[in-house]
Amino acid sequence: QVQLVESGGGWVQPGGSLRLSCAASGSFSSIKTMGWYRQAPGKQRELVARITDGYEPEYSDSAKGRFTISWDNAADTVYLQNNSLKPEDTAVYYCNIQYFRAVGEYYGVDLWGKGTRVTVSS
Repeated sequence: QVQLVESGGGWVQPGGSLRLSCAASGSFSSIKTMGWYRQAPGKQRELVARITDGYEPEYSDSAKGRFTISWDNAADTVYLQNNSLKPEDTAVYYCNIQYFRAVGEYYGVDLWGKGTRVTVSS
């Protein structure tokens, strides 16, 4: 069984910084994609950023230039950094991965974390 452990959420003042982390553990062959999504109050869940193994990171339009995603392959951990948060970044942030259970598997398994809340307020 594969598990995701998210950390780094909390309350931050506007203009402040935040670094979220999501570590995958358990039994899997490899990870194809690691990413972050968020859901603000009253809104649908949306992509913030994701990385597919071997490709450049993808960012949503609202995240470009503001968020940085990085992936530590050795630790199976993905990070999301923002150094100038805005109140509109307030949301629950969810980690998402797609992983392969065995070598040669064609379709990956989609897994979501439980979410970590980020509140940006003065």
